Amino acid sequence: MKIILPGEFTSLNEYISAERTNRFMAAKIKREETDRVVWECRIQEIDLTDTASYFIFHWYVKNKKKDPDNIAFSRKFLMDGLVKAGVIVNDTQEYVKGFVDLFTVDASNPRVEVTTITSLSRLMTKI
Repeated sequence: MKIILPGEFTSLNEYISAERTNRFMAAKIKREETDRVVWECRIQEIDLTDTASYFIFHWYVKNKKKDPDNIAFSRKFLMDGLVKAGVIVNDTQEYVKGFVDLFTVDASNPRVEVTTITSLSRLMTKI
């Protein structure tokens, strides 16, 4: 499975700031980011993956201003969106073997590309 999610997602620092401002604002961010993934799955007609997989997140960002761990925080929204869209059965350890995060600057086309790989040997050839 491969899905391309256009734009940047909310970083951890942005989420914490929203949460401190108003707890409902943080809940709104999570809902909107999760629903954004659901819609992209539907638009791109992503099929169900019911096999335990490794998830490769390739974050194409506008610049290097944000720390990688702040960017990768959005993985929570992405995984919840994949479950909600019916693309993965669940985001528990039964279906998720692990994560790999890669970061590249692409100022003109920020996005996240999520790819699943079922075997560790295939994972190592991808990174």
